[in-house]
Amino acid sequence: MIFTLTVKCVFGRYFEDECIRVIEIKKDASLYALHAAIQDAVEFDRDHPFEFYTANSASPFAQKHWLTEQEGWQEDNWHTIKLKDIWPLGRKKLYYLFDFGDQWTFEIRKARGEKDASRYASYPRVIQSIGSNPEQYPGFGE
Repeated sequence: MIFTLTVKCVFGRYFEDECIRVIEIKKDASLYALHAAIQDAVEFDRDHPFEFYTANSASPFAQKHWLTEQEGWQEDNWHTIKLKDIWPLGRKKLYYLFDFGDQWTFEIRKARGEKDASRYASYPRVIQSIGSNPEQYPGFGE
């Protein structure tokens, strides 16, 4: 079964323009697989720690509930948490924080329902892109 996730960049040191990616991913995929899918979708380098957390739906900066213990960014922890075990979230939203210095923050919403995986498709995959990719390191190398 497949989840359809809308991933929206809501904050980052160099955040300027709207960036939304709709990703199809297997519901038994790990949070690490979602991390990799988001990185690929926005063409970031996988060169910084990351974290997933839930927060009140009012703001990504509301009181956070981290999905792993302290030092949770270590890769091993993210392979054990499956997407199917996260939803439903009630009134909370799922967030992905990448690069603790630049604080790239993405809100992740799951569409209602699930669908069967296509035997002709490879997952995860981006099925819709709105806006350009955020520039991870503007001016770098110029």
